[in-house]
Amino acid sequence: MIRRRTFLQETAATVLASACFSPEIGSALENTRVKPQWIDAHVHVWTPDTVKYPIGPKYQKSDMVPTSFTPEELFRHCEPQDVAKVVLIQMSFYQTDNRYMLDCMATHPGKFSGVAIVDEAQPNVVASMKSLAEKGVRGFRLYTDKEKASTWLDSKGMNAMWSYAADSGLAMCLLANPDALPIVHSMCEKYPRTPVVIDHFARIGVSGTVQESDLNNLLRLSKFPNLYVKTSAFYALGQKKAPYTDLGTMIQKLVKEYGANRLMWASDCPYQVEKGHTYGDSISLIRDKLDFLTAEEKESILRKTADKVYFS
Repeated sequence: MIRRRTFLQETAATVLASACFSPEIGSALENTRVKPQWIDAHVHVWTPDTVKYPIGPKYQKSDMVPTSFTPEELFRHCEPQDVAKVVLIQMSFYQTDNRYMLDCMATHPGKFSGVAIVDEAQPNVVASMKSLAEKGVRGFRLYTDKEKASTWLDSKGMNAMWSYAADSGLAMCLLANPDALPIVHSMCEKYPRTPVVIDHFARIGVSGTVQESDLNNLLRLSKFPNLYVKTSAFYALGQKKAPYTDLGTMIQKLVKEYGANRLMWASDCPYQVEKGHTYGDSISLIRDKLDFLTAEEKESILRKTADKVYFS
């Protein structure tokens, strides 16, 4: 038995040593390694086919810039970076017509989750949420600034949405401006079981400067255990220039207050791959550039958190 074990150990050592000198064997071993399976938690897709998928009356075709960003175009950016799953965010061009996003999800089963848009003013908003959830939607997008959010506490439709989301585990996904955060705080106090996701750091730093008062309001929301933050849209925040390390201080404070298990990375494509910015630069900030992140914390931000919220 001892001789057999020694033989196996020596054989394995010989194979590994050979790989160092044999390109063929080394390449074969490299191909057998398990690659990361990262998740991009925020991507928009659309098609130039506005006949089959018409855009909403508030928009014109000239608003679609770039003119096309289909799943196939997305894959050319994300697959080389080992991004295996993507959360699709309903594009504003389509307003509450979620068909293109749903069709993309159906065409690529297991690849996509979805965040839809519904009209909270419609009398059957909860029925719409249920129907979309049956098709794989895991969250609902809300656009908000201080003025819009000021109506939420008294809005019948908004309260219905937050209440149903609490019971169903669906997320309220907020594209919020910093001035809306105090009202978001009030909604979370009213509906503490509702999963809430804040997009793009609540746009803190879009002016070029991270305002301390805005960041403190975002940090205060960490008291709600069902609230998550996307570290995303690096191209649009702070210095707006790769490698985006100027955003590291804000990310470090969020990790301290929320824990990495409540943060998720996202690219915000296609905007992340426009005007000289690249997909690789976006994911690299979390994966490679921030020394204060442990391997476990990177795993949470790049995969585990989004998997829990959008794919579980």
